[in-house]
Amino acid sequence: MSSPLLLLLLSTVITVASSSDSCPAYPSVPTDCTVSTADENPVPVRREVYGDGRIFDISHRYTVDMPSWDSKDGLGQFLWLPASMKNGSRSNNSLMKFVSVHTGTHVDAPGHMIDRYFDSGFDVDTLDLDVLNGPAVLLDVPRNSNITAQVMESLNIPKGVRRVLFRTLNTDRRLMFRREFDSSYVGFTTDGARWLVENTDIKLVGIDFLSAASYDHLVPAHLEFFEGREVILVEGLKLDDVPAGIYNVHCLPLRLLGSEGSPIRCILIK
Repeated sequence: MSSPLLLLLLSTVITVASSSDSCPAYPSVPTDCTVSTADENPVPVRREVYGDGRIFDISHRYTVDMPSWDSKDGLGQFLWLPASMKNGSRSNNSLMKFVSVHTGTHVDAPGHMIDRYFDSGFDVDTLDLDVLNGPAVLLDVPRNSNITAQVMESLNIPKGVRRVLFRTLNTDRRLMFRREFDSSYVGFTTDGARWLVENTDIKLVGIDFLSAASYDHLVPAHLEFFEGREVILVEGLKLDDVPAGIYNVHCLPLRLLGSEGSPIRCILIK
């Protein structure tokens, strides 16, 4: 028979483990940008622009209130602190869990919408880093339309341009800062995606909401992009307050073997 002391110790361990498992990580971290003002009590600096205006972070910060696909309730809690120094652990070790790898600023692989490519292993680990890094154009598209073939033709994107970031009405409406998913976001129509594939040299398409394809053209527009396995879609970009123009873009996904999508950190450098 177990001794009362042993039972008491086991009960204490279970209680601590249960409480720490449910503890949100970093509950006191503010989501707004702050500036350090004191050395004795330093405040972390959270920036969008670095290097005296030379580097722009165009990735969205993950928060519980950021939109999640087809959800009214936002992303919700995604960080936990099962090992906490305040509870006696030697270090703080967080646990991260998303509903989807297509959350926040992320990248799609061909297996996202084409099952035979998924079965063949065309995952995010196979994406070409040469495409994800290099000269890029950030441009504004007409605000009164999805990105149709007519819109694409009107943009007059020169041949040879391989990476384009499309800033749309989504940025003006701040859709990525809303908790509730909005299906009226701007994206590519099927004919717009087909026109891009057939008439430009673009291999990286970036856009400012959770999908490059508009809601009503969700699958067929994605299929136009993915069929040739050459166009990479980077979605959920943060393009507010970044001047239109030419930059070097650097986007690095996680090497998630077998995954058709991944969170991604993207920056623009003048």
